[in-house]
Amino acid sequence: MSSNLLSIAGWYFLPSLVTGYVQAALYAVFIRAGEPKPAPGSLRYVRDRRRIQILVIVAYLAYTVYETDHQLLETSDLYNLLGVPHDVEDKALQSRFRRLTVQMHPDKVAEPHKAKMEALYVNMKFARDVLVDPAKRFAYDRFGPSIFTWQNSKTARDFVSVGVMNIAGFYASSAGALVLLAVAGYLRAAMFWRYLTMAALFVAELYIVSRPTSPWLLANALNPFLTMTGLRLPYLPFQLISLLRKLTLTFFIALSQLDPLLRDPQKQNLEETGPAIMAQRLNHINVLTNAAEAELGRLLSMELMPFVGEPSSANVLRSSLKEWLVQNTVRNDPAVKAAAANVLEEKRVPSSSHDVPLAAAE
Repeated sequence: MSSNLLSIAGWYFLPSLVTGYVQAALYAVFIRAGEPKPAPGSLRYVRDRRRIQILVIVAYLAYTVYETDHQLLETSDLYNLLGVPHDVEDKALQSRFRRLTVQMHPDKVAEPHKAKMEALYVNMKFARDVLVDPAKRFAYDRFGPSIFTWQNSKTARDFVSVGVMNIAGFYASSAGALVLLAVAGYLRAAMFWRYLTMAALFVAELYIVSRPTSPWLLANALNPFLTMTGLRLPYLPFQLISLLRKLTLTFFIALSQLDPLLRDPQKQNLEETGPAIMAQRLNHINVLTNAAEAELGRLLSMELMPFVGEPSSANVLRSSLKEWLVQNTVRNDPAVKAAAANVLEEKRVPSSSHDVPLAAAE
């Protein structure tokens, strides 16, 4: 758990920190002395930083994969300790242990190296005892060294029952952590695919630990390829599961870091700054309204300046304005307009009716 927390913290702090140093170094190399460097916040600076950060995150993802695989190699499994292949039979295993006993028995080693060789011999004997027990070998291949703490497990069914409970607990806690992070605003990119991947990995683990043989892809494709190329030692099922878990976690975190960088910058800027821009525009409109109101008051004061101090002129202006307002209100009233239209229509109708007899008489 602590290693996972450190990994998550590294993903959220290291890429941004490294990006700053890489960008400064690239500007120092590729921009000649005396030429202006892009200012922080400028369009080129932001574009370059976004591209560099994408490369840094991808490189960090590749390094995390390598580091996880290297840790699996450093933690030697029981087969490598005895120097036997994963599909070794019991007879070949016992023969190999007898040869190692002849070569590395503590009684045949000088005193300065005796304590170290004795510890190694004890580990080899423990590995032999585990691998010759069918139930323990079955459980070790699928669950790893954690089975050594399962005191009440004796048969393969017992080991599978405890292992399935541990797997279910791991994925339940992982799903809960993902939900909490999503609620807190983190790891929201590709949420549906994240949960689908977690569910698929959960089913794959259940399949791997419950089958009597290793998965076909591991036994017939991946491990033969590794053996043929010599890239690394073959994987045991529990090592493959550990690697997939680590890759899934780091890929989810990397995706959450890459998603805002890979989206359209203009669209992203609009989505992120939309509320801020709206508030800024409303504030600007409010300022313009206040300025227009102040300018209108100033112009009105200037127009009324000749009437200040002259009561007679002010009274004339007041009465004129009052009469204009009354007439303007009356003229714009819909009822008055309708009545005026009716009167005009009545005036036009008689004149047109008199015209008909005159035209007939002629």
